[in-house]
Amino acid sequence: MIKFYFNAAPNPAKVALLLEELGLPYETIPVDTRKGEQHEPNFTKVNPNAKVPAIIDGDALVFDSNAILLYLADKENKFVPDKSHNSERGEMLSWLMFIASGIGPYSGQAVHFRVAAPEPKEYAMNRYDFEANRHWKIIDDRLASHHYMLGENYSIVDMALWGWARLAPFVLGGDDTWAKLPNVKRLLDELNERPAAKRVEVLRTSFQWKTEMDDEAKRAMFPQNERLKKSA
Repeated sequence: MIKFYFNAAPNPAKVALLLEELGLPYETIPVDTRKGEQHEPNFTKVNPNAKVPAIIDGDALVFDSNAILLYLADKENKFVPDKSHNSERGEMLSWLMFIASGIGPYSGQAVHFRVAAPEPKEYAMNRYDFEANRHWKIIDDRLASHHYMLGENYSIVDMALWGWARLAPFVLGGDDTWAKLPNVKRLLDELNERPAAKRVEVLRTSFQWKTEMDDEAKRAMFPQNERLKKSA
């Protein structure tokens, strides 16, 4: 059985969606990042980068959400173009990595500088808000002419996007998010109605996660700030 290290954040959610779509048996192991559980030795043996998600599948240990999506989809030969279809495979990899290297990081940093970073932060907020909006607009333009990210076939690219799309209004910090991204909203609404997505929502709420952003949580989530204290 697959061991799935999980919390309620966007990246673990996308892996949970694929596991549910594939119908694979898995054991969920919660990792509460506000309690610092991601830094405990038993987890860093699984992912030395101390981030969720990660999986153990027999003797295979895989971390990084989009790597896990690709690993599982290839293993089951579902929700991904066959390896013999080079052009389709290349398109899939391009969009999957666009989400991994663009949507996720810029969305995460936009949220961080909007809600967590100390002043002054105008330059950083301007950069990450601009880039987050730019990346999401590219996705919306793609979906204006494609039902799914790869055309007519629902794939791991859509699942990777779904993890973050649910939080797009929070990421972009505006009440007009869905007016600007109507095609993302259309896809999000469709995916939310899938039975697998509904099971992920049940999974997300079945654990008691720490919600307070107290000193313990800040040390766990933002360990870089300890260097500022030492230099003060």
